[in-house]
Amino acid sequence: MIDKRDTVAVFRSRLGMLITRRRETTSAFARRCKLDRSALSQFLDPGSVRLPRAETLTSIAVNEGVSIDWLLGISQDEESVGEVASLLNVERGQLGTRDSPLAKWHSDAIGYKIRYSPLSIPDLLRTEAVTEYEFDTNTRIQADVKQGQSRHQLDYSRKPETDMETVVPMRHLQDLASGTGAWAGLSRSHRKEQFDHMIQLIDELYPTFRLFLYDGRAHYCAPFTLFGPKRAAVFLGDMYLVINSVEHIRELTNFFDNIIRHAVVGPDRSSAWLKALKVQ
Repeated sequence: MIDKRDTVAVFRSRLGMLITRRRETTSAFARRCKLDRSALSQFLDPGSVRLPRAETLTSIAVNEGVSIDWLLGISQDEESVGEVASLLNVERGQLGTRDSPLAKWHSDAIGYKIRYSPLSIPDLLRTEAVTEYEFDTNTRIQADVKQGQSRHQLDYSRKPETDMETVVPMRHLQDLASGTGAWAGLSRSHRKEQFDHMIQLIDELYPTFRLFLYDGRAHYCAPFTLFGPKRAAVFLGDMYLVINSVEHIRELTNFFDNIIRHAVVGPDRSSAWLKALKVQ
């Protein structure tokens, strides 16, 4: 028979491992996993033989992307999150605020690599003029949300522990420089301002932020973000399709990495490539 004390010891050890991995305080961990702080203290107390209730175990497992069996020492398979989390769900709401799902997903992924394929210009590299152009006065709320999203992503990318890879088709930026396609109505001064802003941030954030440019005629990549091994979020407009399946996240990771392998311009040359474009 399994001794409860052994199970408690394994759970305490693995709970401590999760907190250490996050590099955060026990209070922050408790808040993110929706735990009572006093209960968390008891779980971590070497003299305690208390195990959490099923709903508490589920909350920890879902938020940390691990299996309940792993938490209790029944399995060595840490990533079997599919047992406790819905494989797919849809998130709506004010996605540009600091309390939004998007902000939480970035926070949860601290220490992991973020892989990001934007709809057009990466949010953290946008100027307000470009955001307002894409989301005109008829969608003022969306523009404000997008600007909030841009500010949050930029603040996030400036943290020393962040690691983000972004892929963008070269044609998006060539059209921006020439004022053609989707950018035909944006003034040259605003387009020049956008390029100057992008170049400055790319130089500032490298190498924790790396921009890869690929040939969109040869490859297509939908707008989505991979938050390490924890989740993927596919942009659908005013909502996200959130994928929690480990298997599907791995497939999307392989797909994203394949886009990077076929990149024409790597992150060490992306700033120079942008500088060489002539804004017309």
